[in-house]
Amino acid sequence: MKKLLVLLLLLISTLCGFAQEDVNECATGKILSLTKRNQNARMQAPQAVDNNIDITYYKLNLSVNYTPKNIKGEVTINAKNKIVTLDQVTIDLQNTLTTDSIKIGNRKLTFIHQSNQILIKLDKIYAENQLLSFVIYYHGIPGSSGFDSFVFGTHNNAKDMAIWSLSEPYGSPDWFPCKNSVDDKADSSDVWITADKYFTSVSNGILEKTIENQDGTRTYQWKNRYPIAQYLISIAMSNYTLYQNQFNFEGQTTMPITHYIYPESLTSTNKIALDKTSFMLDLFSKKFGLYPFIKEKYGHAQFGWGGGMEHQTCTSLTVPNSGFETLIAHELTHQWFGDKITCKNWESIWLNEGFASYGECVYTEATGGKSAYDAYIKSFMTSAKTAKGTIYVQNVSDINEIFSSSRTYRKGASVLHMLRGIVGDDKFYKILQTYTASKNAYGNATTEDFQAVAEQVYGQKLDYFFKQWIFGENYPKYKFQWLSQPVADGTFKVKAEVSQSLNTTPAFFTMPIQLSISGGLGDTTITVFNDKQSQTFEFVLKSKPTNVIFDPNNLILKDLETINVLGSEPIIYDDFGLTIAPNPSSEDIDVSFRLAKSSIVKISIIDFSGKEVLMQSEEKLQTGNYSRNLKISQFQSGTYILNLNVDGLNESRKLVTVK
Repeated sequence: MKKLLVLLLLLISTLCGFAQEDVNECATGKILSLTKRNQNARMQAPQAVDNNIDITYYKLNLSVNYTPKNIKGEVTINAKNKIVTLDQVTIDLQNTLTTDSIKIGNRKLTFIHQSNQILIKLDKIYAENQLLSFVIYYHGIPGSSGFDSFVFGTHNNAKDMAIWSLSEPYGSPDWFPCKNSVDDKADSSDVWITADKYFTSVSNGILEKTIENQDGTRTYQWKNRYPIAQYLISIAMSNYTLYQNQFNFEGQTTMPITHYIYPESLTSTNKIALDKTSFMLDLFSKKFGLYPFIKEKYGHAQFGWGGGMEHQTCTSLTVPNSGFETLIAHELTHQWFGDKITCKNWESIWLNEGFASYGECVYTEATGGKSAYDAYIKSFMTSAKTAKGTIYVQNVSDINEIFSSSRTYRKGASVLHMLRGIVGDDKFYKILQTYTASKNAYGNATTEDFQAVAEQVYGQKLDYFFKQWIFGENYPKYKFQWLSQPVADGTFKVKAEVSQSLNTTPAFFTMPIQLSISGGLGDTTITVFNDKQSQTFEFVLKSKPTNVIFDPNNLILKDLETINVLGSEPIIYDDFGLTIAPNPSSEDIDVSFRLAKSSIVKISIIDFSGKEVLMQSEEKLQTGNYSRNLKISQFQSGTYILNLNVDGLNESRKLVTVK
């Protein structure tokens, strides 16, 4: 097995060095670790938790020994009763650890510890909303599930000791008793760590006190006063060197940035990368809202695991790592998306990992410009095409499914890229800022919560978008063709045909699509709203088009086959003589057209995001000339497309509204 793991690591290293299409192949530690542990990882199904209580506080008072390897703990849990009467609670703790006693005050409680849970008989009956507080005393050798939830390791060619935790997703009970539920955050926490003086011991929040004990040990007391999910509580211990600087936001807010790094890793090159944390904090505070734990700290604690883990206020990090800067950006983005707002369930993990992966793109764009962003997101989209199943995770008992690199990370990030393409840059970042300041702040969220915020800011429904991309499978495979034809008045009609291969769920994808049209008078980009498997769009241009490019900015995850048909092909649609008067207009418009035969007619108006904002009922009309009056006073000033559909054929005109 050791040889197999070495071969896997060599293969991964090779991929990191040469896979140019996937620029951050090794930037996310969870993906790398899964590759390494694929053959022997213990896949731990989630257990039912006690939803009769609401956890309000954890205090971990731990004594950690490296030789022999064990921990001894006193964990205080405060909770609130959620039911009418409560006389017992269930807490999660692996059977590899021994529960010595449980107390409320000085009174010992009766308990049964089996099947990785402790059933505790309380000292009395608690009324609804009544608070309770108990202490669990335990000891033993921590178990290890998922990504290795608690490790006694080494560094510096095995010369030096290191200890760390990594509880995501289900590993917290491997080393401390808790309610192992992602959607029940404690309001605050304390972590006290006592160990040999060799160790500098690091955890969440701020270091409140360091105590030198008479037995030669040292105690570090860490205090966190922000809500925290159980899997984000962490410890990291080694002979660290502390490397510090400051984050100053807009000349007003100052916060320490603390990097706890193995001495042999604190090179000048790694310092340069770590120093960029301050720039990232400033960038993301402007893009996402102020860093959410500004009253405490941000920083890193190096560990021996292959990548990074977004422990609240103190990311655990491999140093160095391929893609080091983007790894820092990824884990820092998690402080907003994953820590401040945590997915309500593991099925919705894309709200953590897809967003953090997109944070890499935001950083890449800020430092390398649009071309660098385009290349980075293209690599994500290439990977996303290999994803199987829905982004909404169907099997959360398997961490390979939860942390699928192509689906949860890369396709999740691609969804945000597409959303940005639909709503525009300003509204996209307003959506992210509104989301991080919403009712979900310092709590939990589902896709539906994020969708509600996106719709609130955008001002339009996005059901079609989230339903197909989060709860649907695959991606659209388009075929696109177009032709142009001169018209008697010197203009040119362009007919663009869009069709999709049939999919499973959804049968086809509904998306606004940009078309870039090149011609003698320059380039112009229009947006059409494709909501049918096969659809035809028509436009009138003042000059002959030389090219029509489908999705020129790569805003859609897709495959595309383009067939260009240019020049003097026989016209295959009628000239309906469509006119709009007045144009521009502020109130009513008269839409005139002619029919050469009995036809079914429908008139619609589409805004430039591709959304249909007005639609008249279908009419069956005979041969003749017609005029229809439309009221547009409710429209905002802007440019729209008025479309006339006659028996499935479309003729369009640009409509300008003014106030």
